[in-house]
Amino acid sequence: MLKEEFDGYKYIEGGVCAARGFTANGLNCGINPVKEKNDLGIVYSEVPCNTAAVYTQNKVKGAPVIVTQKHLEKSHGISKAVIVNSKNANTCNPGGEEIAEETSRLVANELGIKPEEVIVASTGVIGQPLHIGPFAEHMNQLVSGLSVEGHTEAANAIMTTDTVRKEVAVEFDINGSICHLGGMAKGSGMIHPNMATTLNFITTDVAASPEIIQKALSDVVKVTYNCLSVDGDTSTNDMVSVMANGLAGNSIITSEGEEFKIFKQALYIVMLDMVKMLAADGEGASKFIECTCKGAPDINTAITAAKSVIRSPLVKCAMFGGDANCGRILCAVGYADIDIDVKKIDVELKSSAGSILVCKDGMGLQFSEENAAEILAQKEIYIDINLNQGDASARAWGCDLTYDYVKINGDYRS
Repeated sequence: MLKEEFDGYKYIEGGVCAARGFTANGLNCGINPVKEKNDLGIVYSEVPCNTAAVYTQNKVKGAPVIVTQKHLEKSHGISKAVIVNSKNANTCNPGGEEIAEETSRLVANELGIKPEEVIVASTGVIGQPLHIGPFAEHMNQLVSGLSVEGHTEAANAIMTTDTVRKEVAVEFDINGSICHLGGMAKGSGMIHPNMATTLNFITTDVAASPEIIQKALSDVVKVTYNCLSVDGDTSTNDMVSVMANGLAGNSIITSEGEEFKIFKQALYIVMLDMVKMLAADGEGASKFIECTCKGAPDINTAITAAKSVIRSPLVKCAMFGGDANCGRILCAVGYADIDIDVKKIDVELKSSAGSILVCKDGMGLQFSEENAAEILAQKEIYIDINLNQGDASARAWGCDLTYDYVKINGDYRS
C-alpha cells in the first residue's frame, strides 16, 4: 500500500524510536507459550514527556486502561515509559488493577522513575488469569536491552492476530527545528470506531503542552481511528497515547497557531498510515477498503455515512465476493443517522483495474458485470459516494469479511 505524500513531511525509519531520546525493547516473558513470539514491550524517554491519551468507550474497560488514566491524572500529564504485554488483556480479571499497578512499579524501579510516569497497556484474551511473575522475572532483562534499534522488538511484542508489524514515522520542520514523530500500532480484530480502536503508541521530540497535545490527538482521532472498522466490535482495551519530550528544541507549543498546525499534520500523517495498515491487516481480510463520502452538508454527516458503509457486514461480504451491489452501499447510507436526500446520491467503485459508476441520483445503473468483477478483484477497493448536498468530505477504512474471519475467531482462545 502506497503512503500518501505530504509537502514538508518526510517518511523515515525508526517507529517509536525515530524521535530523539526514545529507546525501546521487546521479548518473550512466557505469557505467550510460543517462545519465538515477543509478548512484552517497553518504550522509554530519557526525559519527561508531556502526554495525552484517548481510551475505549466500552463500559467494560481493561484494568490497564483504568490504571493509565489514574497515572496521567496523578502525574498531571507527565510520563516517561510505556509497558505493554500481549496474549492477555488483563480485563475482567480478579486483581487486574493490582497487577497493572505492580507492573508499573516494576518498570519504575528498574528505570528510577515514578510509577505514575508509566503508561501500562495489555492486549489479548479477555477473562484469562494473569500473574505478575512473568513481568517480575523479565523486567531487568527488558529494561537493560533498551536501545534505539529496539522499536521493532517492541512493535512485535504488541501483535496478537496481526500478520504484519505496524510502524511509521515522519520528519518535519517547526521554525527551523527538525522534529520527528513516530508510532507503532496493533490490531487485526475486535476493531470498530468508538474513540481510538486498538493499541497505539506515538512518540515525538516536539515541545508541546499536554493540553495542546490532547487537542491535536482528539481532533485527529475523529478523522482517523474513529473512522476505522474491521468487525463492528469495540475492544475493552483500546488506547492511543502521545508522548512528547521536547528534545527537538522548538519553542513549546501552547496555542493553536501555525506551529500547532504543523504538529497536528504530522500526527495526522502517522495516525492515517497506521489506520490504513490496521484496516489492511483485518482478521482474515483479503481486501483493503476505503470509503470516501463527499458532497456532504457537514463533516459529521460525511463521517457518519462513510463509517456506516465501512462497518456494514453486507458491504464487506459483497467486496469479498466481488459483487458490485450498489443496493448494499445505499442501504448502509440510508440507515446512518444523518439527514440527507437519498435521491441525490451517486456511487462509484474504483481500484487499480479502473472505475465504474454503479448508482446515479439514488438509482442503480446498468453496467458490465465482467468489468465490475475485474475492478473488485483487486486487493485495494475504493468506494466513492457523492451525496451532492454540500462541500464536506470524509474517509473511512476497513476490509472485506471472509471465511477466515470466522475461523480465526471460532478458535481464538485455542
